[in-house]
Amino acid sequence: MLAVETAMRAYAPKFNGDPDVWGVVGLLHDFDYERYPDVATDGHPVRGVAILREKGVDEEVLRAILSHASGVTRVQPTTAMEKTLVAVDELTGFIVAVTLVRPSKSIQDVELRSIKKKWKDKAFAAPVNRHEIEQAAANLGVGLDDHVQTVLGAMKERAAELGL
Repeated sequence: MLAVETAMRAYAPKFNGDPDVWGVVGLLHDFDYERYPDVATDGHPVRGVAILREKGVDEEVLRAILSHASGVTRVQPTTAMEKTLVAVDELTGFIVAVTLVRPSKSIQDVELRSIKKKWKDKAFAAPVNRHEIEQAAANLGVGLDDHVQTVLGAMKERAAELGL
């Protein structure tokens, strides 16, 4: 969630968004996943949003969280913040996976070309839906290489905090 927060904060200024609000979305979007791992109408993220709503979290944040599981919630990502969450969620995990297979296990040693090489290897991080990431980047109006570079650069800046 810290990696997603980092990516969201990096994207916020590009779309005239508030980095604090976007960061909160990234930080909270999966807070309920360990307790409710099934992406379902009675699971993640619906249960988490109900908890957050009880705590008084802003509806803009809740809608963004719901939009990252639109197949279940039927909340389609329409705002730049919502589209960005969808675009960075899986990608941050993929970048972490690429980092952890490096001998140094340091994100500082990861480059765009390293990610692109692993991207082509469908057996590597197989659960990551590459097509979804590609489509989400296109929905943002960002080329895939630029998208990966933006997220990678943001994660490198907070490498120590991310444990990478």
